[in-house]
Amino acid sequence: MTTKTNRFFASQAWVQGAWAKDVLLEVDASGHWSRIVIDAAPQTVRDAERLAGPVLPGVVNAHSHAFQRAIAGLTEQGASSGQDNFWSWRQRMYAVAQRITPEQLEAIATMLYTELLAGGYTQVCEFHYLHNASAHAPQTSALDMSMALVRAAQRSGIGLTLLPTLYMRSGFAAAGLRPDQQRFASTPDSIARLVQDVQTATRDMAHVNLGVALHSLRAVTPQALTQLVAFADAQGLPIHIHIAEQPQEVQDCIAHTGQRPIEWLLAHAALHPRWNLVHATHATQAELDGVRASGASIVICPTTEANLGDGVFDYTGYCAQGGSWSIGSDSHVSRTWNEELRLLEYGQRLTRGQRNVAAQSGASTSSAGNMLQALLQSGAASTALPLSGMQVGQRADCVVLDAASPALCGVPAAHVLDAHVFSSPGSAPLGVCVGGQWQAHSAHGAVARDYAATLGQIFA
Repeated sequence: MTTKTNRFFASQAWVQGAWAKDVLLEVDASGHWSRIVIDAAPQTVRDAERLAGPVLPGVVNAHSHAFQRAIAGLTEQGASSGQDNFWSWRQRMYAVAQRITPEQLEAIATMLYTELLAGGYTQVCEFHYLHNASAHAPQTSALDMSMALVRAAQRSGIGLTLLPTLYMRSGFAAAGLRPDQQRFASTPDSIARLVQDVQTATRDMAHVNLGVALHSLRAVTPQALTQLVAFADAQGLPIHIHIAEQPQEVQDCIAHTGQRPIEWLLAHAALHPRWNLVHATHATQAELDGVRASGASIVICPTTEANLGDGVFDYTGYCAQGGSWSIGSDSHVSRTWNEELRLLEYGQRLTRGQRNVAAQSGASTSSAGNMLQALLQSGAASTALPLSGMQVGQRADCVVLDAASPALCGVPAAHVLDAHVFSSPGSAPLGVCVGGQWQAHSAHGAVARDYAATLGQIFA
């Protein structure tokens, strides 16, 4: 839904890293916060729309493969070989990737993006490599597939940073792609053209912007990486790359380059704050120190990394000194940011035998508070948009929590965020605002029917 009101009042809102009370929020005509007043006097908020629960900033989902929502829950039975790991999961994922038409991708992504809104995300970075025609969609163009995602974002109301992804070869020593990867085939020139074509097609659309992605070091040549990065830098676009997700990837990189993946990237690419390194699960302290010094961010995807058996990111080794990081839901086995943060913290507790690990890596004594602030501070890095929380000049994104939900009912105000992250299950928000406009966030009705019908077609 849309509202004509540009003034809101929250009895409790997360502002600049802490809960504030009696907060007046004003939105300008461009959909950005223009005024924020803490402890606002009653006469100041008399004509403001009163929000019905605690208010949190919207969060960026910095890593998404929308089509993989279609297989959530469908890869949880062991492989016949008995060796079930990331690589066997990938083969099952490829089988679905070969089938999806633009219409099916739109239905899947619309369902997903609506769910992400309900999970507190207001912007999603779509790491998109389903570019080409397949036997099930023989007339499909790369623009068709990209615009299916754009339409899904527009239908749901979520912001979209589309990341057309360069994918050239199946491995470090390969000359090209395998037959089951041909749908991903691209070149630096084709990605640059696609970015420009989507920019033209979306010029008048709200909350859609572009970046670029490199699938991984194993999937692109050094020359192609340099070429696409130069294009992105000339336009000021965010740059994303999968890196050091699996031990085999690290071993292959050492075998073919003499360096570990992040070590190679630090030596051969001038990393800067628009770089986003996805996973970095298997990194040394020296590599993490190098990423932190460059100003680049790491995108951690805890539920996917757990689901695929990737490993546990070295949160303390990277974050104790202020490394920039964000969260992604990747394969979408989970679609809420509080669950991603909960698993991130619990993974650290399990491996270290300690509690409240994230409380040691920030200004707050709250693990949830420090993690949320890290997400907000990295919002601009992953999207190149002003998405750093409830501050003047930032986009007016927020989520109204349901204080009467079982997870929050009776919780003292100072612990609402802690309970939102660590007391599960949560509940649907009362409202989600993107750019000053309230959005529907229920994945029911026509959206769910279209999604169910689409899965019936894919898995028939």
